[in-house]
Amino acid sequence: MSVISPLTYDVFVADPIAQNVTDRVPNGDRRMFSPLSVTLVHGARDAVLVDPPLTSAQAQAVGDWVEATGKNLTHIFATHGHGDHWFTAGILAERFDAQVVASEGTIAEMHRNVSIRPQFWDRLFPGQIPDAPVTAQAVPGNRIGLEGHDLLIVEVGHSDTDETSVLHVPDLELVVAGDVIYNGVHQYLAESADGGRDAWRKAITTVEGLRPRRIVTGHKNKELDDDADRAIAETRFYLDTTDELLARHDDALGFFQAMLERFPDRLNPGALWGGAVALYA
Repeated sequence: MSVISPLTYDVFVADPIAQNVTDRVPNGDRRMFSPLSVTLVHGARDAVLVDPPLTSAQAQAVGDWVEATGKNLTHIFATHGHGDHWFTAGILAERFDAQVVASEGTIAEMHRNVSIRPQFWDRLFPGQIPDAPVTAQAVPGNRIGLEGHDLLIVEVGHSDTDETSVLHVPDLELVVAGDVIYNGVHQYLAESADGGRDAWRKAITTVEGLRPRRIVTGHKNKELDDDADRAIAETRFYLDTTDELLARHDDALGFFQAMLERFPDRLNPGALWGGAVALYA
């Protein structure tokens, strides 16, 4: 009788990096990109990597981290199409001979991010992002096998962008949530207009229905734990406060300052400012 080894997970948080933007955030901060969480779910031998990072330098660090575990990387999964969650999937897949996978909806969004790359991603990070053709494939039943355990791709619709998904690991009571849930970092609101925040709340409810004890978020303050109930509640509260303060303020600056007063400890106010500008455009 074969014995199925238990799973565990580890998280690599890539620190914020500077954007190629000279204008400062209204509070005086330099424009930065939020910290990125990369998750490794692994058994005794094999592993699955979730949400590879943005730049070549970050991928080198993540690759060295994976290599140091001695695990055999079988799959690289992207939760959604924003480039900071998959642009380095190809070079990591080549390094470890792994398969890149995603939901069908995410794959479509990957192509969209490739199309806007010259005017968006490469302007923000010139020369730092590797070639990133879309090589992801969908997997039958949205299921990844890992040493006898099922890792389930759960499609949740719109969160901070369209066609997002999460990875549910039932045997760990874990959800790797991408950008559906945030943890101590200002949420990206630029794509949340026109009913987007209501759709995002539905996505949060779907994650909550999986009954996780732990959630790894795509952008997290590495000083915070992965408590699921706290992260879910705080993400919802941020969206509710956004609705409240948008109704009270006539311009992006007033909204931005009011949100900073409510959330003084969240990392990267620049992400909030970018969303504020988009919402008031």
